[in-house]
Amino acid sequence: MIEYGSCPMSRLPRMSWPRCARPTPRLREVIEAKDTEAGVLRALVEAYQGQLEELRAEVEALRARLRQNPRNSSRPPSAEGLGKPAPKSQRGKSGRKPGRPKGQPGATLGLTDHPDEVVTHEPGRCAGCGTGLFGARVTATERRQVIDLPEEIRALVTEHRIVSRRCGCGAVTSGAAPAGASAPVQYGPRLSAAAAYLWHGQFLSRDRTREALGDLFGVTISPGAVSGMTARIAGAVSGCLEVIRRALAAAPVAHFDETGFRVAGKLAWVHSASSGKFALITVHPRRGRQAMDAAGILPAFTGTAVHDCWAPYDGYGQVTHALCNAHALRELQAVTDAAPPGQWCWAAQAADALRDLKRLADASLATDSTLDHADQARPSESRHRYHSALLIGKNQTAARAGPLMRKHHALAKRLLTREDDYLRFTADPLAPFDNNAAEREIRMSKLRIKVSGCMRSMAGAEAFCAIRSYLSTAAKHDIGKLDALTRAASGTAWTPEVA
Repeated sequence: MIEYGSCPMSRLPRMSWPRCARPTPRLREVIEAKDTEAGVLRALVEAYQGQLEELRAEVEALRARLRQNPRNSSRPPSAEGLGKPAPKSQRGKSGRKPGRPKGQPGATLGLTDHPDEVVTHEPGRCAGCGTGLFGARVTATERRQVIDLPEEIRALVTEHRIVSRRCGCGAVTSGAAPAGASAPVQYGPRLSAAAAYLWHGQFLSRDRTREALGDLFGVTISPGAVSGMTARIAGAVSGCLEVIRRALAAAPVAHFDETGFRVAGKLAWVHSASSGKFALITVHPRRGRQAMDAAGILPAFTGTAVHDCWAPYDGYGQVTHALCNAHALRELQAVTDAAPPGQWCWAAQAADALRDLKRLADASLATDSTLDHADQARPSESRHRYHSALLIGKNQTAARAGPLMRKHHALAKRLLTREDDYLRFTADPLAPFDNNAAEREIRMSKLRIKVSGCMRSMAGAEAFCAIRSYLSTAAKHDIGKLDALTRAASGTAWTPEVA
């Protein structure tokens, strides 16, 4: 065995090496144990080759993160800033020309037969000879209408005088105060509805809501009054929310989703459940099973639950699961983007087959028939291509060399393991292809944060979610938002009918 220091390579520990290539203690032991200079060189090459492969895998994973965009991940479009590329839809071309479809009725600004004010414009003198035209025969009348707001929009103050009278017997009897006039001075239901509409319907901040009410109606109102109005409306719609909760629990198919929501400087979670004309939005400090149980729908739900792959949903064993394919398409697109250009990729084939299955399912719904995928002996061509691509992807990434390959392997394995849940839409005509309905419900909470910042308290967040549930369900039943809020502020909140 050569003596340490007699070989030039053994002096490596005393050299100034880059941090990533600095010999480890184990490498020092290997160097000391080698008998020849060639052995030392082989040990160095093997060690640095291993480090090189690790660094290559790390670089590839970082490059994959840089390639992420809303088309191949769950990142929102707003995260790309002003330099974002043109959007590319996963749906593909429909073949329909842009604009209003042929045969669909149009909408235009038309004349009304009941104008609020009529102003007649008479000619003074004849344009030919200058003679006065008073009393001359009318030959034609052209109607032109201007739709505008009144010159001054001010709040209406109604004074209720409660008269007391003394009878001859000595008893004093007072008149009854009408509903909504329980205090010496208070705001009426329409003004309260306008405050809730601007704050939680159009996502103004509380201070901007107060300023808008002052500018529009000349009412000086305090921020605390705005909070009190919305809190009372949120309490008034509690009966409606219970009806919505029961309707969703009994629905055959329901969509579920969740998203982060800043409350009092901390991360909370907004959960949505929707089906048909009903939507319930709740907020909770937690994201998982505890929050889902608190919403009160999934524990009693026995239909088909459409959701993403968030694990707590799978804890409800009494439901039939249908997973969102929009998420799957974005994940498959990320794998395709990471593949070498011009090379066949299993993820591209799986995505194409998945879109073909959607087109077949849409065609079967249009003809009021159901695709037959139950016969496992004769699978359809599209499903066969989908399944085969996933098997190839699972085998190609079985080595799981590096974080990126491990991620792609986990995707292929998940799509295979839960193939029936992802392709539920091909067997059940009520099951949708994606979970976009749930994402539309929670999108309003994200818009609220972007426009006016976080909620200051959990009580305020709960009031916001209660009012958003009420307004969303009312809109699905063709009830105007301001009308629905006015009913709630009057103490007679609108309640949907459940068949």
